[in-house]
Amino acid sequence: MPWSLAIPQPVFASPILSVGLPITTGSLVGYLVNRRGTKDKYYALRQPPLYPPPWLFAPVWTTLYGMMGYAAHHAFTTASPAVDDLTTTGQTLYTTQLVLNNIWMPLFFGMRRPALALADILLLGGNVAALMGVWWKTDKTAFWLMAPYAAWLGYATYLNASLGVLNDWTIGKKKE
Repeated sequence: MPWSLAIPQPVFASPILSVGLPITTGSLVGYLVNRRGTKDKYYALRQPPLYPPPWLFAPVWTTLYGMMGYAAHHAFTTASPAVDDLTTTGQTLYTTQLVLNNIWMPLFFGMRRPALALADILLLGGNVAALMGVWWKTDKTAFWLMAPYAAWLGYATYLNASLGVLNDWTIGKKKE
């Protein structure tokens, strides 16, 4: 297999590691950023219509991370050798989407930069769309396992943009 910017192959080969990796990294990032009180910051923001309660984010993201991890495992263990280039592309896209996903919370709540977080989530959405395009060709099960994640990213993009506009693109501090 040619070199790629991807998570090591043994992670994809193991369903436990493949599911555990996004749940663990997402939880760790959430914990590290949440130590500074994201709930207080979230409640202090002017909220758009259809905003969810803060308690909803942890179970939704844990479920989505588990589904994305299993999708990755499924895609990379069921791919035929005839689609090796697409498998490598999928592994790279999966890895980059996980990185983009994990930097959103530090950008939005840690650095208090909703505009940068919006740029990140837009890149993330494009990355996930490209990944799903690869998986549509190689593994429809993996594609459909990612569909709820893509839908939630659309909703999260709406929330990010709306929160930015409603709060003059500042989080947790007054504009001077």
